[in-house]
Amino acid sequence: MMQFHAPHATARRRVTPVDRGHRLAALLRKFRDENDGTLSIFSIFMFIAIVMVSGIGIDLMFNELHRVKLQATLDRAVLAAADLEQDKDPQAVVEDYFAKAGMSSHLQTVTVNQSLIHREVSATALHESEPLLLHLLGVDYMSAPASGTASESVNNVEVSLILDVSGSMADNNKMTNLKTAASDFIDALIHVGTQDRVSISLVPYSEHVNAGPLITSRMNVNTLHNFSNCLEIPNAEFGTTALNTAITYDQAQHYQWNYWGTYNDVRTPVCPDQPAERILPMSQDATALKAQINALQPLAGTSIFLGMKWGTALLDPTFRPIATSLIGANEVDSVFSGRPVAYNDANTIKTIVLMTDGQNSNSSRIRSWAYDSPEEITRWSQWNLFAYLYNFVGGSFSSYYENKYTAAGGDILLDNICDAAKAQGILVWTIGFETTAHGGNVMEQCASSPSHYFDVEGADIQGAFSVIAQQITQLRLTQ
Repeated sequence: MMQFHAPHATARRRVTPVDRGHRLAALLRKFRDENDGTLSIFSIFMFIAIVMVSGIGIDLMFNELHRVKLQATLDRAVLAAADLEQDKDPQAVVEDYFAKAGMSSHLQTVTVNQSLIHREVSATALHESEPLLLHLLGVDYMSAPASGTASESVNNVEVSLILDVSGSMADNNKMTNLKTAASDFIDALIHVGTQDRVSISLVPYSEHVNAGPLITSRMNVNTLHNFSNCLEIPNAEFGTTALNTAITYDQAQHYQWNYWGTYNDVRTPVCPDQPAERILPMSQDATALKAQINALQPLAGTSIFLGMKWGTALLDPTFRPIATSLIGANEVDSVFSGRPVAYNDANTIKTIVLMTDGQNSNSSRIRSWAYDSPEEITRWSQWNLFAYLYNFVGGSFSSYYENKYTAAGGDILLDNICDAAKAQGILVWTIGFETTAHGGNVMEQCASSPSHYFDVEGADIQGAFSVIAQQITQLRLTQ
């Protein structure tokens, strides 16, 4: 019988940790000695290095993108804010640009330096981010800074300096203080650094404005006498800055109606008749301007609106034909050819400084039928109203003269011409010098803004003129 015997089962050997160690060592020796493998330690290090470099590059690239975007936003913001035609607050303009770009948190500083003729806006910003891989090298964050400055300046300045020289300026040393303040103002504006750039038209006023023979001889005037050169301006003309050269103006009467002094001594005529009381147009002669200011004397009533009308007209381009003629006659410096320039000239700023110590007052004129012959005109120019009536004609006072302007009417005309000036972009500074509450309110209303109005007393008027001059010349005029 055939028998089958199962083979004896082979007993399994237990693998110990020592065995595993020997096998691992063998494998490592084999790996070390193998030359045809697909991966090496060097390759691993190279791979890691490539990944690190690529990661660093990505970090740097994103940081540069943040910087470029931040710088572009900052550049646009400061350029817009520095624009002199920009009427919004420069800092608010910069902040608005960053807000719309979603970068408000990155804006750090905004610095604004400005005057009437210059604006400079600087800003800094910073973007910080965590790197992707650079933190492995100990870099916790990356910074993308941006900074920039933009500025704009104008080259030329046209100024009308309108000064109240009415009778009340004789009180409390006001005329002396005004002369010092106005002379310092001239020196602050006209010097070597502003040569051929700043022109100042001096407009003294009291009850009227003496335009002077140089100006009135170049206008259409119904001439009545040769004593003075004031022109009656129609009320409608106070609604515009223009000097209407298409109409014929009546020459203002030369007589005195509100003074009871010596009968045959017309000390305070309605139209001021002294050379120092004439308009001095478009000058850069500091010596001549200060000499005329120092020669002013306080006399007569107050018509602020007439001073403002003439000061505005001297800045309006409609005055240019007269200015051109004055240049041809060597009465105005030829360097000012083309002035007054157009209102939209980006290189020129036009500004008015209007000063008073009171408020508009009533002003009367002789009735036309009593002022229509050479004999009458001559007598009125030599005797005050009351003496003339007493010595020559008799009768009641009121039948010989009539009210030309009331104080309230003067306020309305002043408001009209101030609004017209501001609408054309003329910067209007006003100074109330020991004036009344009403006068102060009227002057503040005339100014370009409440911050352009100064309410001063005594020697403080020098500070007001100084601040205005500093605003105009805060930074050097650019080439």
